[in-house]
Amino acid sequence: MKRFLVIFEGRIQSVGFRAWCQRYAIQYECTGWVRNMANGMVEMQIQGDPAKIKFALSKIKEGNRFIRVNDMHTKEIALQSDEKRFETRYY
Repeated sequence: MKRFLVIFEGRIQSVGFRAWCQRYAIQYECTGWVRNMANGMVEMQIQGDPAKIKFALSKIKEGNRFIRVNDMHTKEIALQSDEKRFETRYY
């Protein structure tokens, strides 16, 4: 089990990106949260099996015709043992 802080850059706000992140996090059985940042980036914390996190992040990074991820920065952070689901947060 691992947890990562992920910062996304690109065309990722006002295009359904947070829902896109939540979809794949849930599909790959991860917990955590995602939220927009005031600077136009999106911040996410994702926790779960490292292989499943890798799959989820690769699907998120693919984007779609509206979403374009130009860059993704990841950093391993401390686990949160009491977390039960993945959610969208607001500022």
